[in-house]
Amino acid sequence: MEIILACLSFLFYKASKFIIGNLFTIYLALNKEKASQWRILSEETLNTPLSLPVLMTKGPRWNTHAIISTLGPFLVKSQLSINTEIANNSAQSWIAVVYSFPSYKTIATLESANEKQSLDLPPGKYTLGLRYYHWYETIILPNVKVDGVEIVESKTVPRDINKFYQNLSEKNNWFYTALHYYIFTLLRYRKWFPESFVQREYLPVGAPDTQFFYGYLQPGQSLQLEVNSLISKSYNIYLTLYNRASLPVSWCQITEEKQPIQAIDTKGFYLIRIRPHGTVKEPGLGELNLETKLNTVVIKTR
Repeated sequence: MEIILACLSFLFYKASKFIIGNLFTIYLALNKEKASQWRILSEETLNTPLSLPVLMTKGPRWNTHAIISTLGPFLVKSQLSINTEIANNSAQSWIAVVYSFPSYKTIATLESANEKQSLDLPPGKYTLGLRYYHWYETIILPNVKVDGVEIVESKTVPRDINKFYQNLSEKNNWFYTALHYYIFTLLRYRKWFPESFVQREYLPVGAPDTQFFYGYLQPGQSLQLEVNSLISKSYNIYLTLYNRASLPVSWCQITEEKQPIQAIDTKGFYLIRIRPHGTVKEPGLGELNLETKLNTVVIKTR
C-alpha cells in the first residue's frame, strides 16, 4: 500500500510542480517590478499568496543554515557583476548562483572563496540566487549590475530573518504531505533505483562545491555522525532533519568528530551539506584522500 501511495504522490508532485511552476514563471515574467528587487526568504515572503506552494515544489529541501535571496529574471547581453565587497562584509561564506530562465539550470557561480566580481555570460535571460552562511551583525545584499548598468540596489537584511524556520513545520497539511510522501519510500528502497534518479528527486540545486549525504529515518531512529578531524577544519558541515512533508523539524551545524543527533518522532529524512570554509578556496572532497573524507553516517535506533 505504501508503494502504491508513493507512486500516486510522485505523480501528484510532478503535476503540481508543472502547474505551480508555470504560474510562478508567468508571474515573474509579467511582474517586472518584483523581478527587479531582491526577494528574501522570510516570514513575510511565506505570508504572500502561493509562496509556500511554490517553494514546496521548486525547492523543498529547505536550507535552514543560510540566508537566501533571489533576483530576476533579467536579460544579459554579456556580463553580470556583483558588489563582492558588500557580500564579504556581510557573511563569512557566501555563494551567488546564476540560473537560466525559465529552465533554472545552473550556469555559473561567484563566491567568497575567489576574487572574481563579474561573470561573462552568453546572451539570455537569467535569475540569481544568493546564499549567506555565518552572517555578521550587519547584513547587506549587494547591488548587482548587468552589462555595466545597475539593476538592483543594495539592501539591508534583519539579522533574525531566518526565525520563521522555528515554526515552519506547523504549516504542514495534507497537500504538502501528499506532495512529498514518495520521498521517504524512495530513500527507503533507494537500492532499487538508479542513484542519479534518487539524487534528482531528493537533492536541492546546490552550489558546485557542496557535497551531500542523505537518507531516511524511522520514528525513534537517531543519527550518529563520525567526521574526520581534517574535514571539520576545512569544511562546514550542516545537518537538517525533515518530516515526511519535507518541512524542517531540526537542524544544527556538526562541530564534533562524533556527534549524536536527537531522534525525531515521525517518519522523515535527513540531508547533510558539506561546504568549504569562507574565504579560502579548499580542494573539493573528490580531490582529497579517502581517509580525509567524511568517514561514515551511522544510523542507530534509540
